[in-house]
Amino acid sequence: QVQLVESGGGLVQAGGSLRLSCALSGRTFRNYGMGWFRQAPGKEREFVAAISFSGSNTNYTDSVKGRFTISRDNAKNTVYLQMNSLKPEDTAVYYCAVLPRPYMFYVDLQRYDVWGQGTQVTVSS
Repeated sequence: QVQLVESGGGLVQAGGSLRLSCALSGRTFRNYGMGWFRQAPGKEREFVAAISFSGSNTNYTDSVKGRFTISRDNAKNTVYLQMNSLKPEDTAVYYCAVLPRPYMFYVDLQRYDVWGQGTQVTVSS
């Protein structure tokens, strides 16, 4: 059974930082592209960042470029999202997700087949 478990959300003041973690089990982590998405209240889920299986390719939505960094540790089967200079508009439930086949790299939400349970990030002004 493929499973993603996220951690690291919380409440932070504007300008602060958080690091989200997401551990994958049930697939050979080092072969799979991973992504982070978020969903704010009343809004659709949106792409935040993606990383290729090797970590050599990354992609970010424009609103987080220069503030967020996606990375992975293939020895720990874990993908991270380092979030700096947080803004109130970053408040959302953050989800990690994995692509369904090895060596894929996509940013489209519909391409991902397994999702974590989500972790709440709240940024106060």
